[in-house]
Amino acid sequence: MVFMGDRATLLETGRFVQRHARNAADEIIEAVGAVDTAVDTTAETDADTENETETEARHRRAAERGDLAAMSALGALLLRRGDLDGAEPYLRGATAEGDRAAANNLGVLLHQRGYAEEAAGWWRVAAVAGSAPAAHALGRHHRERGDEPAAEYWLRQAAEQGHALGAYALADLLEHRSDVGAERWLRAAAEQGHREAAYRLALALERRATETTRGPHETGTRLRASGTGAIVPSGATATAGAAAPGPAAGEPGGAPAEAEQWFRQAAARGHRRAALHLGAILEHRGELKEAGRWYLSSAKEGEAKAACALGFLLRDAGDEESAAVWWLRAAQDGDGNAANALGALHAARGEQQTAERWYRAAMDAGDVNGAYNLGLLCAAQDRIPQAEQWYRRAAYAGHREAANALAVLLLQAGDANGAEPWFSKAAEAGSVDAAFNLGILHAGRDDDRTALVWYERAAAAGHTEAALQVGIAALRDGDERTAERHLRCAAGGGSAEAAFRLASVLDARRPDPGPAVLGAPREEKTECEEWYERAAQQGHRRAQVRVGMLAAGRGDLAEADRWYREAAEAGSRNGAFNLGLLLAREGSEREAALWWTRAARAGHGRAALRLALLAARRGELTEGRRWCARAVELGPAEVAERAARLSEALHQELTA
Repeated sequence: MVFMGDRATLLETGRFVQRHARNAADEIIEAVGAVDTAVDTTAETDADTENETETEARHRRAAERGDLAAMSALGALLLRRGDLDGAEPYLRGATAEGDRAAANNLGVLLHQRGYAEEAAGWWRVAAVAGSAPAAHALGRHHRERGDEPAAEYWLRQAAEQGHALGAYALADLLEHRSDVGAERWLRAAAEQGHREAAYRLALALERRATETTRGPHETGTRLRASGTGAIVPSGATATAGAAAPGPAAGEPGGAPAEAEQWFRQAAARGHRRAALHLGAILEHRGELKEAGRWYLSSAKEGEAKAACALGFLLRDAGDEESAAVWWLRAAQDGDGNAANALGALHAARGEQQTAERWYRAAMDAGDVNGAYNLGLLCAAQDRIPQAEQWYRRAAYAGHREAANALAVLLLQAGDANGAEPWFSKAAEAGSVDAAFNLGILHAGRDDDRTALVWYERAAAAGHTEAALQVGIAALRDGDERTAERHLRCAAGGGSAEAAFRLASVLDARRPDPGPAVLGAPREEKTECEEWYERAAQQGHRRAQVRVGMLAAGRGDLAEADRWYREAAEAGSRNGAFNLGLLLAREGSEREAALWWTRAARAGHGRAALRLALLAARRGELTEGRRWCARAVELGPAEVAERAARLSEALHQELTA
């Protein structure tokens, strides 16, 4: 049998094929088992203006006259339409006359009817004659039957002829075997417009660039130490995970430029997962408007993760109602992340039952955050047994923050031995809060050495309070350089106590400024004063007093008054005493007495002595002796001694 060459191949398809040629490869990939899986699509018609009906009629007339090319093209057209009975006689007739495209398409028809072996026979005939689509179909046939060597041979034949589907299928086979040659064929298919190949090539490039830097990242409950060293939950929030994680490559923002280019090409051709991933890359880079456009494109195509990510973008932009619409759509499609987001939204509105329903939906969708969030919800309602149940369920599933929260519950219930293993499990899984809490646990047992190990571990991961504890330990050991480094980290993270302690370290290094000189220019604020002010602005009372003292030393009495008053009103006895001194110097002795009284009642000995002196000057000797007694009681020694002498003098005056 002699097979015809390119002319018959060019004529085998009709207007229908031409209309869809641009994205045929994508449609084939997505419609597994459709005619497109193997129909030879290299032909095109001469008349672009003809519609399908006119094309069919023209081919029929030519076929009835025995035109071989028309028989082949008519058979292909009917086969695409699904008219197998109508297509078969034309395809068999053209095949008998040696048309290789007809032989390929006859194989497709027989495969559609379930005659796989007979179909493979015709594909082999066409492939030997040089049909790339037939070689691709034959390669897939052999792979489905587990004959990988034969599959590779025929797929390679198709790929080397420039057949995009053959190149993609060959890449898939090689990738399955971890063969490094897979990337070459993915690239070949992608360069011919194969969108799935472009997507997978982008993933491969991104994975190669980021696999060494991948690491877990998850946010959850924050646990901090109170002033007494107890472990308490602080700022616990529902966890919904990442809005749109980059598939298989860690942080999406780490995608190299070439990977992004291929994601963009696949997305532009309608690949919804590529659009999702491209949106994540753009969002990570801060290009939110374009990210939203790609998320929207993907979500409209049914990608639940894109709908969820779009919801997060809208929420962050302040459009909570629109966010809820997209989360609802994603959650109804089984996205646990979106269900968690809806749960958090309703919980924030006080709609606890609705929140619980969505958290349960997230859990049913396989998202372990659902169980964790149910635990948070129950804990907020003081339903502690239920909270423990859900935390335990999530912890057993590997949720590190749930393990940490469970440990906190157990510790609060007095079960330190039960809590420690869960803290350890969470810390080993990467929970910074758990590492910090282990530090607190060991510090409470006076095991400062072990506590410091855990504090250092948490501090190295950026935990502010842990850095503060390491800094305090270093100060205690006399290692000022290490202390300063950790205190700077903690202060930079927002710790007022760290800012105050750092300022104290820097303050101790300052030379004595000496007495203020009238008319001298005001000095610039030093770094230590800036740290004192940062702590003071966060409400740190000792820092407020110190800022007031520094301002007074510069002669800025208004600034000193402001900080002393703020500290005093917050309960600082030193602030009240210093404010009294300032007011007394300005002649406001009556108001000064009010602040000294507040300070003395809070245990400030010097304030009590000042009140005793005021009373003595006013001739209120009994009142003066009462304040002297209070000053003797409070001290310090110097104050107690002066108060005792004054009390004796007042006694002599009273008994004279």
